[in-house]
Parts: sequence; C-alpha cells; structure tokens
Amino acid sequence: MPRHTETRNLPYPPEQVFDLVADVGRYQEFLPWVAATRVRSNSGTMMIADLVVGFGALKETFASRVTKERPSRILVEYIDGPLKYLHNSWKFRPDGKGGTAIDFCVDFAFKSRIFESLAGQMFDRALRRMIQAFEDRAHQLYGGSQLAGAGAGISSSSAQSAA
Repeated sequence: MPRHTETRNLPYPPEQVFDLVADVGRYQEFLPWVAATRVRSNSGTMMIADLVVGFGALKETFASRVTKERPSRILVEYIDGPLKYLHNSWKFRPDGKGGTAIDFCVDFAFKSRIFESLAGQMFDRALRRMIQAFEDRAHQLYGGSQLAGAGAGISSSSAQSAA
C-alpha cells in the first residue's frame, strides 16, 4: 500500500514546526481535502482527534491517537475509520542553522479496494500538495526566509507495495 518518506528543511526552530504539526484542530484551515476536524481530547503528550477527509462527493471520517514529544517527535496511530492501518511519524531536528530538519513518514492502506485504487492513482500528487500546504502554513505563520522556497535538503522516496 502507499508508503512515503521524506526529509525537508524549514527555516524555523523545531518548537515552531512541532506546534504547527501538532495543531490538528486547525488542519481544515489549510490542508487540502480536510473538511473538518474534531479534537476529542488533548494534553501536552497525547491527543485523540477525528478528521473528515473528502475527495469530491466522497467523505470519510477517521480517528487517530497522536503522541506528542515536544519538540522532537509526533507519532500518529490509527484508531478507526476507512483504513486498514495508518502509521505516520514526524521527527524534528535542529539543522545547525536555526532551522529544522523534518523527517516525515506515512504508511497506510484502505479497507476499501475502491479507495485503495483512488489513493494509488493520486497518492504522490496528493501527498506533495499536502506537504506544500504545511510549508505554506509555516511561512504564513512565521514569515519568510532565505531558506524558504529554496527546497534546501529535500529528499524523498515513495513506494507502493501490495499488502
């Protein structure tokens, strides 16, 4: 099923990038295809949240447990919804220049063959659009920089495998 790993550099400190990613309740404001969010519970280290994701007339809700280790890591564990599984991790490291190196990984599979087929057809394009939405949001919240838009240190790999 779709799996993607990527490393990005942003010109903001890890605390700011962590806070942006951890603010699940605002995802519908800037992430494509996120129609709504509901944070069921939230503490400094753990969150339970629902996302409503839509592609045209198709809408699905899924729940996740988000483990937060500020400012270095966010882990997302799938609880319920249209997926067989979801493993998502964000790791934030100081890059030595005042910015953050972000290691991102997502691995998931849909229960439905129809959704799996749709995801396979547009996975890379959709993922790149979502990653760009996070970068754009960071620039909007924290301002521009010489590193911003320079694509410093971007590397990625995608793989699609059968379950």
